[in-house]
Order: sequence, then structure tokens, then C-alpha cells
Amino acid sequence: MSAGRDHSLLRSGRYLVRVPFLAWHVLIDLPIVLLMMMPPAAGIRIGGMRLEYRMIRWWSWMLMRVFGITVRSVGRPLPVATMFVANHVSWVDIVVLHSQRMMGFVAKREIAGWPLIGWMAARAETIFHQRGSTESLGGVVEQMVGRLRNGQSVGAFPEGGTRGGRGLGPFHARIFTAAVEANAPVQPVALRYGEGGDAQTRVAFQPGENFMQNFLRLLGDPPCVADVVFLEPIRPGDAEGRRRIAETARERIAAVLPAA
Repeated sequence: MSAGRDHSLLRSGRYLVRVPFLAWHVLIDLPIVLLMMMPPAAGIRIGGMRLEYRMIRWWSWMLMRVFGITVRSVGRPLPVATMFVANHVSWVDIVVLHSQRMMGFVAKREIAGWPLIGWMAARAETIFHQRGSTESLGGVVEQMVGRLRNGQSVGAFPEGGTRGGRGLGPFHARIFTAAVEANAPVQPVALRYGEGGDAQTRVAFQPGENFMQNFLRLLGDPPCVADVVFLEPIRPGDAEGRRRIAETARERIAAVLPAA
């Protein structure tokens, strides 16, 4: 049997297993999650965490299992209101991070229209941003400050976009204004797909690949691990100004990512 034929058979086998599990997760699990996110259940706290947040974390973790992605947490996320910043590889990033810690993400507005993922992102308190719009970014920062001061955590991808899983782009400093104004800690998070990050480019969007194409491809791809590495936080006063915070966060993430 040729390698190409074998690869095709393995992919077909994964679809046969995963598609039914995906359908169950959407048609059965999702309504249960939504029910738990509505009053009065949503207000229940278990172990200090709101039930709706626990349900979002569970649903996200299970969705990654459907795709054959095993999420591993390295280090600990801060338990207080924190601005989490991570490298950006794929749409998978938000789901992987939500499986470990509830945070309202800043994401491009286009995600709101993506099937399933966009809808869940909205339910998970995502802050949608229109790329290239200074006015939109100002509103996003204002929302982030409000949430941090209200005791809620937020998340952002300071690169401003994905890079095909190759290397780490510069971090835009303006997004860190929220942490400075709210006097909140910033915790860098490194996302590595595959052992040592060897699946980084496979998980990422391929040239010309849209969301649905990437979604379907990953559904049939070989299993892999996703390491969520929570790094040393930058606390208020540790670094002067948003630019220095951005540089420090990038340095800490780059140190644990695979070399470009």
C-alpha cells in the first residue's frame, strides 16, 4: 500500500470517528451548556468559579478532544483579574485557552460570523475588534479596562494576526494600555502545538485557506498535544510603560517557542 493511500485511509478513519462525536458535542452537549449559562444556574459558584465559566471551559476542552488535540497546562494562570497575552497560531488558540482559564478575548470582528466558533466566542464574552480601525481599538481598550477593574480577566493576541505558525511577530504596544490604566498584571502565555511545537505550522492556516477549510482539515489531521505555558507574570510596577511591558511579554513567550 502506498504512503499516500495509507494517509488517505487514516484521514478517512479519523473523520468516521470524529464527525459523530462533533455532532454529539454540538447537538447534545451544547444545549446543556447553554442551559447552564442561563439564570438561575449561571449564578451558581462551584469552587469559587461561576458555573457558566466552568461549562465554557469544559465545552472548549471537549471540542479539542473531538479534534484529537490534548491540551496540557504548564504553570498556573493568575487567579485574579489579569490581562493574558499569547502568540497567535490559529482559531484553535481561543478554544485552547478557554479550556484552561475563562477570559474575554479580543478577536477580529470576522470571527463573529464563523459557524459555531463565532457564536460560542460571543457567548464567552469576546470583545470583537475591527482591524485597521483606530476608533474600534480605542473602544476595545476601554472595554478591557472596564472588565479588569470589575475583576474580570481579558485575553489578547498582541501580534495582531496569525503568521502561519512561523516565528513570533512584534507585539503592538497599544493593547497593553488596558493593563496600565487598570493597574492589572499581564501574564504571557506561550501556545505550542505538537511535541516541542513541531505541529505549529500544521495547525496554522495554510496559504489561501479559510476558516471552514482549516476546520475540516484539522478535524481529519493526526492527534497532537497543545501546551498552554503560563509564564511569569508582569505585575504593576515591574515594567515602566506599555512598550516595555509588550517587549517583556514577547521575550518570555519567544523563549519557550520553537525556533523559527
